[in-house]
Amino acid sequence: MKIAILGYGRMGKTIERYSFDRNHEIVFILDKDQEQGDLALAEVAINFSVPEAAVSNIKLAMKHKIPVVSGTTGWLDDYEEVTSFCKAQKTAFLYASNFSVGVNLFFKINRFIAKLMFAHKKAYKAGMKEIHHSQKLDAPSGTAITLAEEIVNNSDYKKWSLKKDEKDLFIETVREGEVPGTHIISYRSKIDEISIKHEAYKRDGFALGAIIAAEWIIGKQGIFSMDDVLKID
Repeated sequence: MKIAILGYGRMGKTIERYSFDRNHEIVFILDKDQEQGDLALAEVAINFSVPEAAVSNIKLAMKHKIPVVSGTTGWLDDYEEVTSFCKAQKTAFLYASNFSVGVNLFFKINRFIAKLMFAHKKAYKAGMKEIHHSQKLDAPSGTAITLAEEIVNNSDYKKWSLKKDEKDLFIETVREGEVPGTHIISYRSKIDEISIKHEAYKRDGFALGAIIAAEWIIGKQGIFSMDDVLKID
């Protein structure tokens, strides 16, 4: 598989390393101060750029009819624009707030518990905490937003919020050290607490999941998610 890497920070370099391990070839690298190789040779593009560059990077690949897998968060106000452009170019696009196989299974568990707890909404108050490394640009994380939206969609909360309000789902965000990513969801009553947690030990799971998604999307057309890749109902 011939890959274009869009965004050559820590995640881009990790993707490059895992690509070599799986016998793939990097034919193009694009970063703020770097452009190397030939995009036209790529069979798929993997985007982990900064949010400000995400839309232009994704569209650049799509103009060449190259399917794109994107893990950049913080740009989703332009999601409809990108998906419409993808359809017009008759190529493929897959966005995930987190490509880790474990996190995507965690999404499924969260969805199930949110539906289960709705029947006990008077007794239990939901809350969320997410912890990431101090260099992470967005807060809350894209993963936290995905988790929160599932809870909101299966509850009476109006929305998620970074401020405490009885009507909203509160997300506590912490940025410290080199934490790859930890997400904790809790349901607390006056007498007990139920909680689920996903803790990433290193970023490799994100990179490997993105490469698995890239392998899967070649030859396809349309808009996809990791549920499609992992066959999660």
